[in-house]
Amino acid sequence: MPVIAAGTPAPEFRLIDEQGERFTRENLLGQTSVLVFYPAAFSPVCTDQFQIYEEVLDEFEAQGATLYGVSCDSMWSQKAFREKLGISIPQLSDFEPKGEASRAFGTWFEPAGISTRALVIVDPDGVVRWSWEGEHPGVLPGANLIFDGLAATQPA
Repeated sequence: MPVIAAGTPAPEFRLIDEQGERFTRENLLGQTSVLVFYPAAFSPVCTDQFQIYEEVLDEFEAQGATLYGVSCDSMWSQKAFREKLGISIPQLSDFEPKGEASRAFGTWFEPAGISTRALVIVDPDGVVRWSWEGEHPGVLPGANLIFDGLAATQPA
């Protein structure tokens, strides 16, 4: 199944944040959200990806975007990942039931039992406005790809 298409309402989902609190579709409403699906905390590409995004986080926020990392790692692994990297981007766990949100967004990578690398921009009304999926989990989407996605969501 391909990544969710622009124009599609964001599906209902349930993730868990680092404090064990539920994070659902309702948490996306009222803001522009960038869901950064990634395969695994502490893997080399994921580490590089979040360090790059953290460097320009102020620029994302200046455009009204809030980033969230989403992986099938446990919340404990994600917390350690965020703390070790010194990043402030909230991490959301798709661990239990494993991959349920990744499946809903079309980012599930069945052969490895992980989320593939994908970006999904959801508008304040809960509608997907832009999405991208890497050819394989080793592809690193730079920050400019998110900036391009945000620009594509702006009215003409």
